[in-house]
Amino acid sequence: MQKTSLNLSAGIASVSVALILVALKLWALGATSALSVAASLADSALDLMMSLGGLMAIFYAARPADEDHAFGHTSVEDLAALAQSVFIVISGVVIGTGAVRRLLSDTPTALAQEGRGIAVMVVSILLTVALVLWQRRVARMTGNKVVAADSLHYMSDLMPSVGAIGALWISRHFGVGQVDSVVALAAALMLIFGAIRIGKGAWDALMDRRADPELIAAIGELAGTWPGVHGFHDLKTRMAGSRVFVNIHIELDGDQSLRDAHAIGAGLRRKIIETWPQCDVIVHKDVAGER
Repeated sequence: MQKTSLNLSAGIASVSVALILVALKLWALGATSALSVAASLADSALDLMMSLGGLMAIFYAARPADEDHAFGHTSVEDLAALAQSVFIVISGVVIGTGAVRRLLSDTPTALAQEGRGIAVMVVSILLTVALVLWQRRVARMTGNKVVAADSLHYMSDLMPSVGAIGALWISRHFGVGQVDSVVALAAALMLIFGAIRIGKGAWDALMDRRADPELIAAIGELAGTWPGVHGFHDLKTRMAGSRVFVNIHIELDGDQSLRDAHAIGAGLRRKIIETWPQCDVIVHKDVAGER
């Protein structure tokens, strides 16, 4: 119950910070007309969507398996991530196109009220750092993958914010407005490549791609050395959101009692879950040498 409360607090904090940043950057964009601020605004708007998705995922994914969803509800995380990645790519293309047009224009766009824009971006960075520190603490205490991933995403947002400050400062002191377009273009490319990475991960999970090979190898090594296990085969995994579903066949002595065989399989299953809490494990028992 305490872990759920901590996860929810991190999710609510993420949504709250994203809302504040969107409002501040909207005002800053209207005041400065800076594309670098627009890129940072788009990033914050996407953060808001992802934070809302993460918060809903924490609620929904925590629901136990039911008759219609025997393997739980964690795939909602992948569906949300896939939809978000498409939106991120579209936003990146729009911002990047605007930046290229400004760079190629014969009459560069003049920025205004750069000082206000810089102040907003500084506040944005401070709020983001505070949020990341809290999220990392919660992730360490609860092991929640959604909170950890959201923390990493917000860390990646710091660079566009710093870039926007640099562009506004250079424009204010040197009158070089083209730097704003260069920063916006770089931020747009970061958005697009980040979206592709997020989308690929979500797509792989929805297509039942196997888990990390290192995790599979570690589970195999544990099973192969477990007391009473003479071998294993058909170790299969698939991803669903932050969950990893594991199926493994272990080979046991066929002359031992059913109770003893069950104890070996149950012990192995408990150890896998203790070592990797994100795993959902099914252990099948076969007689050694009779495959």
